[in-house]
Amino acid sequence: MYVAVKGGERAIERSWDVLAMKRRGDLAVPELSVAQIREQMRLAVARVMTEGSVYDEDLAALAIKQAAGDLVEAIFLLRAYRTTLPRFGYTLPVDTEAMCVERRISAAFKDIPGGQMLGGTYDYTQRLLDFTLLAEGEHANGAAIEEKESEAKSMPRVLSMLDKEGLIEQERAHENAPEPGDLSREPLSFPADRATRLQNLARGDEGFLLAVGYATQRGYAHSHPFAGEIRQGEVAVEMHIDELGFAVEIGDIDITECQMINQFAGSGEVPPAFTQGYGLAFGHSERKAMAMALVDRALRAEELGETVGSPTQDAEFVLYHSDNVEASGFVQHLKLPHYVDFQSELELLRRLRAAHGADGNKENAA
Repeated sequence: MYVAVKGGERAIERSWDVLAMKRRGDLAVPELSVAQIREQMRLAVARVMTEGSVYDEDLAALAIKQAAGDLVEAIFLLRAYRTTLPRFGYTLPVDTEAMCVERRISAAFKDIPGGQMLGGTYDYTQRLLDFTLLAEGEHANGAAIEEKESEAKSMPRVLSMLDKEGLIEQERAHENAPEPGDLSREPLSFPADRATRLQNLARGDEGFLLAVGYATQRGYAHSHPFAGEIRQGEVAVEMHIDELGFAVEIGDIDITECQMINQFAGSGEVPPAFTQGYGLAFGHSERKAMAMALVDRALRAEELGETVGSPTQDAEFVLYHSDNVEASGFVQHLKLPHYVDFQSELELLRRLRAAHGADGNKENAA
């Protein structure tokens, strides 16, 4: 057993060496720096920060480099590092209405206060490969790249127009409402309140949420969504300092927020009104925020008195299977040695086949 372990250690160490070589690639090609990943792969960095539950662009870029571009592995690395960090306290809820908006659109209203702001998006680009990007340098596209002053500004929420008329459900914080749980410190349990569900969805795999959100649009939920507002920009983060007795701003973060408008028939006690689905993610992460909002609304079916008849409305199914770190570990553990288990099943199968053959021979003899 000692020899086997030592041999296994040497094989693992060699595997690390091979991995490092493959990560580096051709030495004739300049090495990709963490700064380049941070500045030029911002959408990947945003996803890793969101699902890794750490807002740090440098660490997310480092994780992407270490994982050779495997974002799920990078998320795993960042989340593992997160467990080593001390907890100083909790920040106050961010005020997204005071966001310095860089992009803000609504598919429900054409004319909105402050106007539509397209910002930088792939929505209006042709899905054709741009071979000019094969060239290198700042002027590869034939035109000088100029730095422009940010035009970000604060804008009122689009849904406030519906709120004034009482046409959308009132979401107000209650003074006696319990403090939301911390999913990074407490295991997921059911029934899960909406705050816990939203934490889980924010950390959930974008691809999984996209598929579940897509399913809700195809009829696997009782909802018909409209993108009420999608906004992306910077918000201030504040923290209450006990020694000072008041909150101070500790920095700004870039986030994407999505509010979906959904139909709701009402009830005998509640007049008909629109309901909401909500999504929020770090950085420029529209697809994740939109998918999150779709799934959030589907998971509210029971509290809104709707029939729960689809996996997309089943909180246990969605929340338990949305975490890509857990999913990856569960799937990839199949690569570990299962020699004893397999040999026992192999021996059982051989005995069953032998018994089956013996019975067949008896029938033929008869």
